[in-house]
Amino acid sequence: MKVPVPEDSALLPSLLTLSDVFGTGYHAAVRAGVNPRTTVTVIGDGAVGLMAVLSARRLGAEQIILMGRHKARTDLGLEFGATDVVAERGEESVARVRELTGGDGSHAVLEAVGYRAAYDQALGVVRAGGVISRVGMPQYAEASIGFPDFFRHNITLTGGPAPVRAYIETLLPAVLDGEVEPGKVFDRTVFLEDVPAGYRAMDDRKALKVLVRP
Repeated sequence: MKVPVPEDSALLPSLLTLSDVFGTGYHAAVRAGVNPRTTVTVIGDGAVGLMAVLSARRLGAEQIILMGRHKARTDLGLEFGATDVVAERGEESVARVRELTGGDGSHAVLEAVGYRAAYDQALGVVRAGGVISRVGMPQYAEASIGFPDFFRHNITLTGGPAPVRAYIETLLPAVLDGEVEPGKVFDRTVFLEDVPAGYRAMDDRKALKVLVRP
């Protein structure tokens, strides 16, 4: 898709997020039905999780809880619109989210990790009648979807690969107008020959998102 900016535009990093992480985070929020009346918990402080925070804020959510433990990332999450950060793990993290939501849990849980532990966290923090929206590629073959976790509490499970092209027209104007700067998730730039090192940096949690230049 052509955009009305030069190749050296300062908007380039933010525009690039529209082809991947911004659209994916937005997809998670849309599939969960996020709106001004929903409380939201985002699981994962990677680039997609941070974009889910930004998307939930743009869809009107007033309480957005970010579950993550990398301070530089969660600080960016606060900048993008998170109201609370939960750094605890396991049962303590679930208890903390429940505390922040008055004991009820969140209407919408956006799971942006893909590990079974994150899925179990989502089950722990979603409220009765709520939605779990998964956009993290599942790294597990089996997980609870029956009674009592889902059926008894009327929980909806949704999400999947994001059709990011379908969201570009919706998200692009705010990027062009400078209302949002999702390109802040890029914290390292590499050239083509350094792409393997860029992947390693992300895998080692030394980089949040790597931008590749020719």
